[in-house]
Order: sequence, then structure tokens, then C-alpha cells
Amino acid sequence: MTGNTGIDAVLYVRDLLESGALPAPPWPGPNPARRLIVVTSHRRENFGPGFASAMRALARIAERPDVEIVYPVHRNPNVVGPAHELLSNRPNIHLIDPVAYVPFVDLMRRAYMLITDSGGIQEEAPSLGKPVLVLRQKTERPEAVEAGTVKLVGTDEDRIVREASRLLDDMAEYKRMTRIHNQ
Repeated sequence: MTGNTGIDAVLYVRDLLESGALPAPPWPGPNPARRLIVVTSHRRENFGPGFASAMRALARIAERPDVEIVYPVHRNPNVVGPAHELLSNRPNIHLIDPVAYVPFVDLMRRAYMLITDSGGIQEEAPSLGKPVLVLRQKTERPEAVEAGTVKLVGTDEDRIVREASRLLDDMAEYKRMTRIHNQ
């Protein structure tokens, strides 16, 4: 018998959070009336202009009154500086310190979608029925792209905004990407 212990763990923690056996962390900012977008971005390949482009895209997405973005910002100076420079003081964006595993699973399970350059999240989020936009040109997890639960968008500002808007505005596309494959 084969499986994926990472997926087993995320589903186990999700079930504990949903049953109340594990208390959900108190989140100080996200508005439950808005759709939550959880962001992670920290890959070296995106540092510089690509990272700045992705951050500008997030700023544009956050202009929508129906979304709230939570971004646990990696402490790498190539990430934290530009992220705060481009995203601070925006009412729909919460830049928070990195979080531990259980609080991050809680964010993922609450999310409407995730925007990330993380390989692990490309596996975990679809297991929770969440679509993922990947801030990369290539991925080591092509099976998620083939399954349709993950979409590679790179760091082009307009493409990120377009694909996120599509998931926010086109329920058929959203439902197509929320199929659960990793159980």
C-alpha cells in the first residue's frame, strides 16, 4: 500500500480543527464576509523583478472589495523588504509573521484559493479542495497541473490578476479546479 504522509497529515489536522478537537487559531484580521486568499512566496528564482511583479498583482487583486489576502511573509530579506514595501498599509492585505504548521493548515482550509510558489502547498491545498495559482514557470509536481487543481501563472502581473479574477468571477472554473484528487 502506498500513500503520501504529507497529505495524510494535512487531512488529519484539518479534521481535528473542524471537529474542535484542536482549537483553531484566532486570526486578527481576515474578514469572514470576504473570500480569503492565502499567499506564500519565497523562492529564490522569483527574487527581484519577478517577485515585485507578483506583489503588484496581489495589490491589484486586493483592490476588490470581496477579497482578503493573508500572507505569512518569509523572513528572507529578499522577500520581507519588497513585500512590505509593495503591500503594507492596504486594508485587504494582512502581512503576518511565518506561522507554524497547524495554523497554516487552518488558513488553507479557510482559504478560497492559494497563490504560492511552494511545492508542498501544490500538493496540500488541492487535498483540501482549494485551487492553487503557482508563481512559477515549472513545477516538480506536474501531476497537479495535469489534474487541473493547480495552474502555473509565473510572475507576470497581468496574468496573475487575470487568473485570480477568473477564479473569483467564474464559478464553473472555480468548481473545476476544486476537485479533490489527493485522498
